[in-house]
Amino acid sequence: MVRKMGVYVVLAFVLYGLFFYWYIFYFSESKLPFEYAGTKADPTTFLNGRELMLSEEYSKIRNLLFFLSTPFEWLFYFLILLFGFSKAFKRWAEKSTKYRLLQIAIYLIWLSFFAFLATFPLNYISYSLSKTYHISTQTFASWMKDELIDFWINYGTWLIIVPVLYWLMKKSQKRWWLYGWLLSVPFTLFMMFLQPVVIDPLYNDFYPLKNKELETKILTLADKAEIPAKHVFEVNMADKTNALNAYVTGIGSNARIVLWDTTLNKLSDNQILFIMAHEMCHYVEKHIYFGIGGYLLLSLLGLYLTYRLMNWVVVRWGKELRIADVSDIRSLPLFFIVLSMLLFASSPLTNLASRYEETRADRYAIEMTKNPEAAITSFQELTRSGLSQVNPPLLVKIFRYTHPSMLDRISKLEEYEIKHQNKE
Repeated sequence: MVRKMGVYVVLAFVLYGLFFYWYIFYFSESKLPFEYAGTKADPTTFLNGRELMLSEEYSKIRNLLFFLSTPFEWLFYFLILLFGFSKAFKRWAEKSTKYRLLQIAIYLIWLSFFAFLATFPLNYISYSLSKTYHISTQTFASWMKDELIDFWINYGTWLIIVPVLYWLMKKSQKRWWLYGWLLSVPFTLFMMFLQPVVIDPLYNDFYPLKNKELETKILTLADKAEIPAKHVFEVNMADKTNALNAYVTGIGSNARIVLWDTTLNKLSDNQILFIMAHEMCHYVEKHIYFGIGGYLLLSLLGLYLTYRLMNWVVVRWGKELRIADVSDIRSLPLFFIVLSMLLFASSPLTNLASRYEETRADRYAIEMTKNPEAAITSFQELTRSGLSQVNPPLLVKIFRYTHPSMLDRISKLEEYEIKHQNKE
């Protein structure tokens, strides 16, 4: 039975991978609808032939890696359970110390280490791909440093969560999901407060914008939007990537607007002002707080479904998976599988909400700056620097895109430009 389960799950993963390979490389069409041909959203008007070819190649491989990576983690954790590695990790932990908290820490380091090894090849392929297509400028040593920082941050976070979670499971088999969620609320807010000042600086150096003339323009724009901003931060990303980005991070007094130095190096002041106005909308319309609220509601539902599904799996296949009880630490890989599956399943909904907010931010920015040419050319440069698909396949857009496609964004800006030209 155990061998059959392993064969069936591996076969399912292979068939899943073949489906997405066929869908991305052969079935899906990324060509523009004919009505957009020759418009400013048409990549042939701002990308040369080589850039068009590279963007198609790069996007297809990246999309395939995306659809393979998360289910590969499910497969890994499932095999960890099926072949008794989870049981072995627990046994090694119990032999090492008699203290329960240390046992959990040791179990978790074994599980995290094997997960790191299992997912390393796909992560390296992704890094190597971005180097090959000149998106990444990062050395292997720098990339490896970031990977290890990720590892220890994830390990430290789970070292806080897992002991509390499994203590709650033992104390309340029917309500642990609710108590766990209640504790997650302040923890989530605390982590978001720390993100800009503790976690982000582990990866890069942040400092106030060096270009004071540009900073004055941005702060004038912020004052127009009634945002009490005193600084705009830039971050050194040129040593890692050629891509462009800007974002809002943190909450409360730690909230920041951040510009990558690559954005500063490649875009004009007017283009940057449009991007800054876009980011300011997220602050003005409190998108960060709506995002937190939505995340907490989904996490409540997610933890409840995790509780129900874990109980169902343990009752039905507990013997085969070597899990005697949900509250046994050996069930942790099952917890990760169920939680990850629910996150993946909910991504179309969360991405849809995010795309709606990003559309509003684009509209806000163009109304504030009233410079459609700068807005359109900034998106064209973002497309070029990241070798992005202007019109991604439907499933890619649904599962991957937190922002509208460049086709949607540029075409709306061009409509605005034409509309206001006619009024003049």
